[in-house]
Amino acid sequence: MDILVVGGGGREHAIIWSLTRSPKAGKIYCAPGNAGIAQLAECVPIGVFEFDKLTAFAKEREIGLVVIGPDDPLAAGIVDAFEAQEIPVFGPRKNAAEIEGSKTFMKDLLHKYSIPTAAYEKFSDYGAALAYLRTQELPIVIKADGLAAGKGVTVAYSREEAEAALQDIMVAKVFGEAGAQVVIEEFLAGQEMSILAFVDGETVRPMAAAQDHKPVFDGDKGPNTGGMGTYSPLPHIDEAIIREAVETIIEPTAKAMVAEGRPFSGVLFAGLMISPDGRPKTIEFNARFGDPETQVVLPRLKSDLLEIFLAVTEGRLADIQIEWSDEAAVCVVLASEGYPGPYPKGVPISGLEADTDGLVFHAGTARGEDGSWLTSGGRVLGVVGMGPTIAEARTAAYASAGKITFPGKQNRSDIAMKALV
Repeated sequence: MDILVVGGGGREHAIIWSLTRSPKAGKIYCAPGNAGIAQLAECVPIGVFEFDKLTAFAKEREIGLVVIGPDDPLAAGIVDAFEAQEIPVFGPRKNAAEIEGSKTFMKDLLHKYSIPTAAYEKFSDYGAALAYLRTQELPIVIKADGLAAGKGVTVAYSREEAEAALQDIMVAKVFGEAGAQVVIEEFLAGQEMSILAFVDGETVRPMAAAQDHKPVFDGDKGPNTGGMGTYSPLPHIDEAIIREAVETIIEPTAKAMVAEGRPFSGVLFAGLMISPDGRPKTIEFNARFGDPETQVVLPRLKSDLLEIFLAVTEGRLADIQIEWSDEAAVCVVLASEGYPGPYPKGVPISGLEADTDGLVFHAGTARGEDGSWLTSGGRVLGVVGMGPTIAEARTAAYASAGKITFPGKQNRSDIAMKALV
């Protein structure tokens, strides 16, 4: 079966790497892809929002399954476009992808169905939002309602920081129309946890839990990024807490979406906080594979990913079992100088040809005219180490990451340390 994966980052590279291990997989295409992905799939120069071109390509090549990676095209209705052409596609429809596309929709849904989350208020008027903000205790969380490439959230520890974030979102509109509404939310302290789940209506099959590192600098300092590293499993978090999160948050949310006439099909990704009393609460939901969580979750998947995708798209997820490896995985993201702010492109990368003894997923790379590797994004590479324990996987990841260099390279040095203290 020939497959088309839509997207062009580290997440899509990991998905394609996993799909190549399926005996059912034929030729794999990626639109638009990147230089690293081109080593495994044929990259097609079609943008993720060019729905007509994408559907025409899928029909012309008789694609058996389309897999959607990024959030933006999901929110814009890319799955509906493929379904209208009767092309099998893995991912949620537009009305279900709103669980990520609108934080106010997500929060209102959780409130309506009594699903654990932080207290919040939503605003479309700057003056009203500012007046409310000034009555709240610190720290406080300010979120742009719409999609903002993982950067529309500020955890403010001072009144000045909170008001500046609100002004950036609602007045300066640094995130465009994504900031037409804001959610001002209670700050939740504790351990963060990510649980991705394959979902087919009310059927939920959780993946291995992971933990992301959003701030750019060690010790969770600095501005939020799309993710600077991640690891799986979470040996320091009790399995009972993970089960509770699935049973009290993810499964009820899937049922709530069905009840709302928005049945979810694809990957539902819960960003959770475990409070000091051990109870999980919802920070956010995403409507697709996480990035870089995918880079550590899929290498631990023992089952055939293509078989799972087909089961979801055909409405028979309840009929299959999914197996996971006990092996640990740690991903260290190598980012460009200046990220998550402005960053240079076209910086030469050395060491990619070296034996890195691990997996290297390309997030933002290109090829020079002479075949050399160049940077082309803020997050450049996700270097994954595997091992029997988190400590051994972490050692492998950093050993591999150390062999890859480029001017201005930045990475956190404390990925997965929370699992070792």
